[in-house]
Amino acid sequence: MAYKVIPWYKKKHVSQVKSDYAYHHTKHAVKQHTERKSSFISVSQVQAQAEEAMTEPAYVIPVFRQRTAEETEEYQRVATNVGKGLSVIQEELHRMRMATKAQVESLEIEREVKGMMTRRLDLLDEIPKMPDFLLALRSHAVWEKTPVKLFCTVEGNPRPIVKWYKGGVPVNPLNVPGKYKIESKYGVHSLIISRCMVSDTAEYSAVATNPHGTATSKAMVTVRRPAGAGESSQLGLVPHLTDIHPSKLEVSLLDRFRVSFGVEGSSISLVCTMVVVPDLPNVPPYAQWYRDDKLLKPSKLAEMAVSGSAARLTLPHLAKDDEGLYTLRIFTKDGTAEHSAYLFVSDATPFAAGAPGAPMSVKAYDINSDYVLVAWKPPNTVNEAPISGYFVDRCEAGSDTWVQCNDAPVKVCKYPVHGLSVGHSYHFRVRAVNSAGISRPSRKSDKVTALDAAESERLQGTEEGVPSAPGKVAATRNTKSSVFVQWEAPKHLKNLVGYYIDGRVVGSKEWFPCNNKPFKHTRFVVHGLIPGESYVFRVQAVNIFGLSDESQESSPISVEPALGKGAEYATPSAPYGITMLSSDGSSITLAWRSPKHCGGSKVNAYYVDERDADSLVWKEVNLTGVKDRICTVDNLTEGTFYEFRVQAGNMAGVGLPSAPSLPMKCEAWTMEQPGPAYDLSFSEVRSHSLVILWKAPVYSGASAVSGYFVDMAKKGSSEFVTLNQEAVTHRYLQVTGLEEGETYVFKVRAVNANGVGRASQLSEPVCARALPGTHEIVAGVDEETGDIFLSLEACEICETSKFVWSKNYKPIGDCPRVAVTAKGRTSRLTFTNPDKDDLGKYSVVVTDTDGVSASHTLTEDALNTMLELSYAIRHPIVPLKHGLNYEVLEKGHVRFWLQAVKLSPSVSYRFIVNNKEVTSGEGHKMSHDVATGIIQMTVDNFTRASEGTYTVQIHDGKAKVQSSLVLVGDVFKVALKEAEFQRKEHIRKQGPHFSEYLYFTVTEHCTVMLACKVANVKKETTFHWYKEEDEIVPDTPPNVMSGACALPIPLFSRKDQGVYKAVLSDDRGKDTSVLDISGQVFDDIINAIAQIAGASASELVLQCTPEGIRLQCYMNYYTEEMKTVWKHKESKISSSEKMRIGGTAEMAWMQICDPSDKEKGHYSIEISDGVKTHTRTFDLSGQAYTDAYEEYLRLKAAAFAEKNRGRVVGGLPDVVTIMEEKSLSLTCTVWGEPTPEVTWFKNEQEVISTEHAKLTFDGSKFASLVIDRVTPEDSGKYSINVRNKYGGEFVEITVSVYKHGEQIPEHKLGQPKMATPVATSVPPKSPAPPSKTPTPTPSKAHTPAPSVKSPTPASTPVPKSPTPTPKSPTPKSPTPKSPTPSRGIKSPTPPRFMKSPTPPRK
Repeated sequence: MAYKVIPWYKKKHVSQVKSDYAYHHTKHAVKQHTERKSSFISVSQVQAQAEEAMTEPAYVIPVFRQRTAEETEEYQRVATNVGKGLSVIQEELHRMRMATKAQVESLEIEREVKGMMTRRLDLLDEIPKMPDFLLALRSHAVWEKTPVKLFCTVEGNPRPIVKWYKGGVPVNPLNVPGKYKIESKYGVHSLIISRCMVSDTAEYSAVATNPHGTATSKAMVTVRRPAGAGESSQLGLVPHLTDIHPSKLEVSLLDRFRVSFGVEGSSISLVCTMVVVPDLPNVPPYAQWYRDDKLLKPSKLAEMAVSGSAARLTLPHLAKDDEGLYTLRIFTKDGTAEHSAYLFVSDATPFAAGAPGAPMSVKAYDINSDYVLVAWKPPNTVNEAPISGYFVDRCEAGSDTWVQCNDAPVKVCKYPVHGLSVGHSYHFRVRAVNSAGISRPSRKSDKVTALDAAESERLQGTEEGVPSAPGKVAATRNTKSSVFVQWEAPKHLKNLVGYYIDGRVVGSKEWFPCNNKPFKHTRFVVHGLIPGESYVFRVQAVNIFGLSDESQESSPISVEPALGKGAEYATPSAPYGITMLSSDGSSITLAWRSPKHCGGSKVNAYYVDERDADSLVWKEVNLTGVKDRICTVDNLTEGTFYEFRVQAGNMAGVGLPSAPSLPMKCEAWTMEQPGPAYDLSFSEVRSHSLVILWKAPVYSGASAVSGYFVDMAKKGSSEFVTLNQEAVTHRYLQVTGLEEGETYVFKVRAVNANGVGRASQLSEPVCARALPGTHEIVAGVDEETGDIFLSLEACEICETSKFVWSKNYKPIGDCPRVAVTAKGRTSRLTFTNPDKDDLGKYSVVVTDTDGVSASHTLTEDALNTMLELSYAIRHPIVPLKHGLNYEVLEKGHVRFWLQAVKLSPSVSYRFIVNNKEVTSGEGHKMSHDVATGIIQMTVDNFTRASEGTYTVQIHDGKAKVQSSLVLVGDVFKVALKEAEFQRKEHIRKQGPHFSEYLYFTVTEHCTVMLACKVANVKKETTFHWYKEEDEIVPDTPPNVMSGACALPIPLFSRKDQGVYKAVLSDDRGKDTSVLDISGQVFDDIINAIAQIAGASASELVLQCTPEGIRLQCYMNYYTEEMKTVWKHKESKISSSEKMRIGGTAEMAWMQICDPSDKEKGHYSIEISDGVKTHTRTFDLSGQAYTDAYEEYLRLKAAAFAEKNRGRVVGGLPDVVTIMEEKSLSLTCTVWGEPTPEVTWFKNEQEVISTEHAKLTFDGSKFASLVIDRVTPEDSGKYSINVRNKYGGEFVEITVSVYKHGEQIPEHKLGQPKMATPVATSVPPKSPAPPSKTPTPTPSKAHTPAPSVKSPTPASTPVPKSPTPTPKSPTPKSPTPKSPTPSRGIKSPTPPRFMKSPTPPRK
């Protein structure tokens, strides 16, 4: 009897074995050793089975070999001894097997414990990817009546679905039972054909499909008959089938080799450890190594070793030819185990700096007796000079002497080598050349013998030139150290060899190669990047003629995991509310509630653990996540109490487990009543009603469930009230009569013929209050198409939200009777062919929101009304744009008109006035225009006799329409009054007059313009403006000849209210227009300004000042008359000492004085223009508040320091010129709190008080340097340093002493006039405007800074600005003047400059 034991570690790792492109599932759990032991067959069973398997059939002794009794006894004794020995061997084999399993389990437990101790989850990519074959199908040639297995490995997200085809026809195992077997495990998709026949020879293909695309891999299967069976047995290149056979060992891979990086000339080993059962030294596992899907053979360049513990591939002499995707495939008892990872090989250091990298893939083609065509692939040049050519070298086999074949470098990647000796064998190598030197040589080619070959491999491709540049390059996040790069293939391939991918760090000019061997596909994973750094990439195509132009650079991308690490990509919170729905004595069915926080992405899996109530060890129930919140746990022991817990998973991983459930006893339910309903949820929660929904019980009892009772209680109360006196048959109930703001809980009881069953678990508490901004479903008819629809505008929505429509609370899904569309926040359900079958209650739920939902009952009356309207819309006869209307024209003529949507040339019509048809003539003129659809009648003399009813009847083909207008009573009086007015206007317009009276407009700069239009004017016509009878003389005189006059009122405010008048006159007459700007007109102007200003308003800008935190909103113009409201947390802010509200002509601001934590929160400004409210917001909380508060404290301290630092208030000039023997007094006023220290310098040396130069500091306010009887030696640069603990100021004075009788030196730029003798120097007069002085460089202590002269040419000393002039926030606003204390340079350690309170607008 055969048996199969699957180790626990193999059960656990059910995810497919993936390469570096694939994902890694990380759900860890340590299983108990005792649990694993229970799955094994006992030793005695194994021994019995082994003995039964080893028993041989009874041997019948021939007559001629009959033994005597003694001989028979001796034979039996020997046979018994041999049987005992065999039993001992079997027991030893079993012991070794069990010991090996225990070792495997111990190693796995140790790995799991280490993983749990580190608490590190490697969350890798979950980005969408189209299918891609990592390992493609391979062709096979097999003997008849033998099996063949085709397999491939596919990656993609979501996981692709693989379908198999034979000659383009889908393979269906059910059509030919036992012929085909399709498997998919460990990421390997396989098709097994048992007992192949010649008719199975065909092209087989595997087609992988997911929502992002399709990929196909094809392979040929050839089935041959043995020789003598009617068909040739020559298989050509088909390998012996006995060379590749599945191993009979159980192999599990443990530590796998990772993405590796090597350098030319070095060595590297790829190692994959494994566990083999049984581990027999003389029977190692059968392993194969592949590079880029090509099988590797052991050689000097690829050393392979495999044992019971590891498979190793050693590459002792790396070259760029070795770069690629390496795959280890091990044949196991259950199929194959595979692992893949990429090996990158970079260039070794060249012999000469700047020389190119070595070429690669040197190969000989077109082999002849004296001629060989050598071809190779070019290296990647990134920062090196372009390659100018290549040298080809040859070497006879067995020799180390290389001979250069070409004298001049060849520019293409192929070269014909002549002059070979017939029968001799050669190796070839290639070196690249550029302006910096020659590269290292490539790896030598395989041995080539110069012989006349009947057929040899020839170099394909005759199209010359390099390929065109690849197309658009896109980089996406992959892992924390890699990026996935994709690009479009070149338009002109020209025998493409592959691609080189280059990258560089954003901000750097140096590119680095991402691969050093041409890559054939149009997507590549770049490894070894620095986490957190940003990169851009480019791609070049390669063929034998060289490299193409570079593609355009990709967009910058930051290297970090595709899932991110923000809160929006967190794992879900723990589920809760685990309840038992059913039990049959060996299983328990559970349900639970969704996590309260999904972590930012949809929960797509749940994992359940169980344990005995008296045990602390949890056991996994499901290795594959379940999507529904219900699960049946099997293989339980009857009468045992169990506890359960649940974990939720999403794109970011698996979250924390729930709290353990209450102990649940596994016993068969035998009650006749139903079990509990579950999954209670709510919809359409309003202030006084809601709808509760639930799911049917899993356990129905002795009969089917016939209805439900719903009980309700207020939260915290145990007094439940049954809401329905009779059981409802459907699984929902509308609950009314709720108290607004009250919180309720519910439970549901199912009923069958045997009674009322168990109550469900209590629902979540629900508050009877509608969401802010809740809308209801609207039923309507589309005005353009006539479609009848139901529509809902959601009050809130997120990116993952979906609108789920239901009819009678059953999801509609894909139904041909309706069509569901969604645009933004609105979803519409449109009826395709509405009738009575569509009547019912429709509801919609918006997922991933806080319960946004609504319902609408479609009644028969409402449907009939909408059907009538739909018919009218869909079947128009003669639609009218405008019904019959009248218009008073010039001279008092009255025009009656209507406009149809469309008229044909054959249209006919007639006008009827007071039941009497009117024809053209007799004071009536009729006409129509087919193009515009207008039909009109003009009445020349409109008098009191014209009162009555006017009707027009239109006939256009079969269509008819009639429209009437009743002009009687007050309506007629208005028309008659207007007609008489127009007659008078006609008379008025004979002289100069206003064609348009005064009106106002507001420009985009918020300047109010009073405008009017004039007509029938001449040069002599005068125009005057007045306000309150006071004439206004504008800067630009009105030009009446232009036909329009305007009076600008800039910076409009309440002071501009009043009565404005425009007067137009000449010798023909006078006309006046008046506009009273007050009341509603004033409000309209303010609203018009607010409309433009509000539209131009910037987002709220945070500006810190020494007084507090200021929020500013820039706009084209602001005045306090505008309706602006500041709000904090939806509460209106009034101006106070704490919250100051104000503004300037270009911005509105609100300042929080002395802020505290109470002022945190959401701020907004609302600018209303009477129709629309323009809102700008700012969230002053979290890090924004922290940074602002710190900046406020810093500015407050800086302002305090600036206010109290030591400084020179005034009194010192720039330059002093004085005659010798006179006394010089340099006196200034200083200030600072605390009192500053004063130090004087001369030529950067401190001045000490002497009899000749006395220093005084009176009253801690006046500092003086008095030099008695100056001499030429006293000339020089003097300076004073005034400072205290808050800072100081450094001021320089240039003193020039000239001798008696000499000419007074001329005044230079920035120098004052000569100082008076003995007296102090002339103090500065009114200072000139401060110039832009560079920011002074702080000097070291006792080292005065060099003199800074004022650039203003004036005789009076000009004070210097202590700080640079702040720039204007906008070009329109005036430049703020810098403070004007006495000039000087701040102390060596001045405080930081404060920010401008009005930064530039965004």
